[in-house]
Amino acid sequence: MGKTSVSIFLAKKLKTEILSCDSRQFYKELKIGSSIPTIEELQLVPHHFIGHLTIHQIYNAKYFERESLEKIKKLFHKYSILIMVGGSGLYEKAVTDGLSDIPDIDLNIRNNLIFNFKKKGILFLQKKVQKYGKVPNYLDINNPRRLIRYLEIFQTTGQPPTFFFKKKYLKNFTILKIGLILSKDEINFRINNRVEKMIQNGLLEEAKKYYPYRHLNSLNTIGYKEIFNFFSKKKYSIQEISKEIKKNTRKYAKRQLTWYRKDSSITWFNPKEKDKIFSFILNKVGNTGFEPVTPCL
Repeated sequence: MGKTSVSIFLAKKLKTEILSCDSRQFYKELKIGSSIPTIEELQLVPHHFIGHLTIHQIYNAKYFERESLEKIKKLFHKYSILIMVGGSGLYEKAVTDGLSDIPDIDLNIRNNLIFNFKKKGILFLQKKVQKYGKVPNYLDINNPRRLIRYLEIFQTTGQPPTFFFKKKYLKNFTILKIGLILSKDEINFRINNRVEKMIQNGLLEEAKKYYPYRHLNSLNTIGYKEIFNFFSKKKYSIQEISKEIKKNTRKYAKRQLTWYRKDSSITWFNPKEKDKIFSFILNKVGNTGFEPVTPCL
């Protein structure tokens, strides 16, 4: 919450550019539901990886890892400091840590798992995972997408995902991580306001336009999937849709915070502490940020 405002403030102060690692904002069609920066905000500072894809393109964190590192390399010829902003943990990790080198998955296995999940429910996936031994602590057994990913890797390769985990790759830039934190009440207040604003701005109409493509992975995201579900039932009210989106957004925000709180390298600030964040960055890089320094992300 408040990431866009803080990132633009810092980019202007440091005279640099912004890279987004928010996977919801990659798709140019999803202007309302992904809460992309406004046209005015995008004009204030050059942004990358916002609206650069269509919903019909196949894209994942591995693609992002390759493309973002190429972009970062080019931008470091011009700037000594870059800003990456977003809340998609896996996509951030693709840049800061590097992703595991997992072989291509057998699509027949994936499709079979998805078919059985839709037919038999999540209990089918949970029992399948248990057949391969003790359920690892990192695996969310209530998340069907995670379970399917775990099973498709195991069934394709005969090895668990951890077999392919690699050590952090060597980077030619320094990483400084900053987290933005609000109280629970503030987070809920902002979520409620944002959802209501999106609906007022035409979220239902935008979702209706892309309802025929609801099977696409790019549309399997909060804000759209709830609306698609109500559309399928053909009986709904705007109040019901709003309530469901708010509920799922709160759950997502909680999972997101849990993910990042495990990272001890993050320094946390309130979004209102912009000047304090700027001073923190200057102290860490050792100068004003405008002279040539070791590249820093």
